[in-house]
Amino acid sequence: MADAAFIDALIAAAGADAVQVGDAVPLHHRTDWSGVTSVQPVALVRPRSTDAVAAVLRVCSEFRVPVVPQGGLTGMAGGAVPVAGAIALSLGRMNAVESLDTAASTITVQAGATLQAVQEAAAAQGLQVGVDLGARGSCQIGGNLATNAGGNGVLQFGMMREQALGLEVVLADGTVLPMLRPMIKNNTGYDLKHFFIGAEGTLGVITRAVLRLHPAPRAKATVLVALGSFEQSLALLGRLQARFPGAVAAFELMWRDFVAASLHWQSLREPFDAPHPFAALVDVTGSDEDELRAAIEELLGESMEAGEALDAVIAQSQAQARTLWKIREATAELPAHMHPPINFDVSLPMAEIGRFADTCRSALDARWPGNIAVFFGHVGDSNLHISVDAGTVGGDEHGVEKLVYDQVATFGGSVSAEHGIGTHKKPYLGASRTPAELAAMRAIKQALDPMGLMNPGKLFD
Repeated sequence: MADAAFIDALIAAAGADAVQVGDAVPLHHRTDWSGVTSVQPVALVRPRSTDAVAAVLRVCSEFRVPVVPQGGLTGMAGGAVPVAGAIALSLGRMNAVESLDTAASTITVQAGATLQAVQEAAAAQGLQVGVDLGARGSCQIGGNLATNAGGNGVLQFGMMREQALGLEVVLADGTVLPMLRPMIKNNTGYDLKHFFIGAEGTLGVITRAVLRLHPAPRAKATVLVALGSFEQSLALLGRLQARFPGAVAAFELMWRDFVAASLHWQSLREPFDAPHPFAALVDVTGSDEDELRAAIEELLGESMEAGEALDAVIAQSQAQARTLWKIREATAELPAHMHPPINFDVSLPMAEIGRFADTCRSALDARWPGNIAVFFGHVGDSNLHISVDAGTVGGDEHGVEKLVYDQVATFGGSVSAEHGIGTHKKPYLGASRTPAELAAMRAIKQALDPMGLMNPGKLFD
């Protein structure tokens, strides 16, 4: 039972309609998409303003009650799952798109605005947000920033960190940091906003943001290219980036195991006359559709003559482009066809990704003969995804994770490319961070959250 004085203070800070206690907390606020076991928080608080967030955090600081910030709850690492004795702080009601400056190509939004709402506001002015995710309709800007989300668009525009010009953040003691300055050039000491981007709510609560926008392309070409080796994929990527500097919007590489599974799960036709070891799904933007398609055709001809590309399909319509993208977006089918999937989101030095994948595949096959695993990723930004069917490895999730993350450490990679650490990857953080780095991170945590109230148990203990 929550302390009555504490609940009364929360209600005074945020309003009676903003506080739900105990069993009244909706089930979906007790966990996220990661599948981590749900936990009932002491209360769910849904403030409507930065002032209310600050007041709530002052109350929690006074009563020494932990706070777990929540966005759209689409995270895959357990970063928004409550802990016992904590409140869940949902930013969902703070969802306004406050202003859009077309001259400066910036947009100011509250943290609870969904990515899709921000995308639509930008599109109405002929602009686009630099990051896109499959969960765009549910994920929120605050969560995107707190996890430094990636997804589509990273190759062209970078992660969420690169989209953020300014933030407003509330610290654990209720102090508001008004860092909403929209200038690109601002060399005034420590750039404090970067402490909170990617910190997964462990240092403070992001309440508002100024994001940079980009001109929406007038034309886009989508092509699926068959390749014989990983090295050929890198050669093709280099050729594309040299011919279309700054305009290669996506380079999604799929190993044959992933393509075969995707086609089977979705009852799609083989895109080529014969199966090939790799397929790259490419988006290139430009100013004229006919000129862009002609340039793509010319480049593909050169690539085939050089022995890189083996075959290619150029989308002739938006409908065909969507069909090609369906092959890559089969990740939504993973939970229905793997029992369950053991998912990995890692990054490696780009030149090592092919060798890393081969090493992991061989190690998996040696230990669990007949296992089902699929390899795919953004690759152009060094990001590789692996999904292993737990039912084909005897349910040994820990064994599979140790095998893969040990290889990540050996290859000098990162255990999390874009999904964050949360609780799920916490045991493996040392594979990508040295003891000195972890000590520096803990020192920052101690300085900004000395009582350890902000999202405790996430990232590290």
